Amino acid sequence: MKLYEHEAIELFGRFGIPTPRSIVASTPEEARRAVEELGGQGVLKAQVLVGGRGKSGGIRVVRSPAEAESVAGELLSMTIKGESVRRLLVAELVKIARELYVSYAIDRANWGHVMLASPMGGVDIEDVAARHPDKVIRISVDPLVGVRDYHLRRVASFLEVPDGVVGDFVRTVRGLYSLYSEFGCELAEINPLALTEDGRLLALDAKLIIDDNFARVRGLRFEREKNLEEVAREMGFSYVELDGNIGIICNGAGLTMATMDIVKHYGGRPANFLDIGGGADARRVESAVNLLLSTGSVKVVFVNVLGGITRCDEVASGLVKALKSSGRGVKLVVRLVGTREEEGQRILRENGYEFYRSMEEAARRTVELSREV
Repeated sequence: MKLYEHEAIELFGRFGIPTPRSIVASTPEEARRAVEELGGQGVLKAQVLVGGRGKSGGIRVVRSPAEAESVAGELLSMTIKGESVRRLLVAELVKIARELYVSYAIDRANWGHVMLASPMGGVDIEDVAARHPDKVIRISVDPLVGVRDYHLRRVASFLEVPDGVVGDFVRTVRGLYSLYSEFGCELAEINPLALTEDGRLLALDAKLIIDDNFARVRGLRFEREKNLEEVAREMGFSYVELDGNIGIICNGAGLTMATMDIVKHYGGRPANFLDIGGGADARRVESAVNLLLSTGSVKVVFVNVLGGITRCDEVASGLVKALKSSGRGVKLVVRLVGTREEEGQRILRENGYEFYRSMEEAARRTVELSREV
């Protein structure tokens, strides 16, 4: 279970991890009052369970209560990667001297945990690791022993933490590990962990992915709207959301991955992995298309189906029904080969949709359309 930032901050407080003062707001008026309470300035942060909210405009600094109310109205009307913004975290505005990164994650390859840290906080750790591998330290942590003092001293030295703050740093990073292990987390991340100009150490962001069963045992209860991956799972689909604008629907995991690869090869950006499985009928195909179109980010749908037990005419019927009922001007490119493909192609042709027998041609056309829209 991914936690919203405000939920993660609540848990941080239980483990002695310092954070800026903050207030949750769900209306522009509440945001205004929160900024007034925080001294007239603040940071408004959209509460969503997807990454990249800063790049999407979901984090804004405000310098007055009036500005807070106006900006909150904008943020609460946003959709970030398909997720509507319903709440904001209004946080104290602090003056930052340095930004660090620290996290714990499961290290499945070594049957343990790993602590990652970097002096280049505030950006994606994947980017730092790729461009500046010398700026990332990786510490293996034995789950039977836990994080040790020498681990923390080594990391503090690597990050060049000032002597006067080392004690706070050790307590914070140890507290993060306690939280990580107690709730069976897949990930516990602070990015950035800020050294402020007035000598404080503060976690300016909080990211936690916790085990559902641990949360239940520990008595945690979070109200949740189901995300697309959960909805897809209940519908029987294999689905992973990505950040592109080309919706991918295929039958079979291998074909789906190959389709994503060829779309990337021709310069396109897949919006998802969606495998409808074998034997899909028209209703199942229609459900798959409706699932994709619910994100708002999909501009072109690329359907690549090899019909064996899956009938091409059923696929075509489901596609046509879903797209006509959606009311959205989404482009459709279909590659249909196999059982009853002539009938499937006839249905598509009569309804004005493009179809191909060649996977390469279909992929190229899909990418062309994605660039046009």
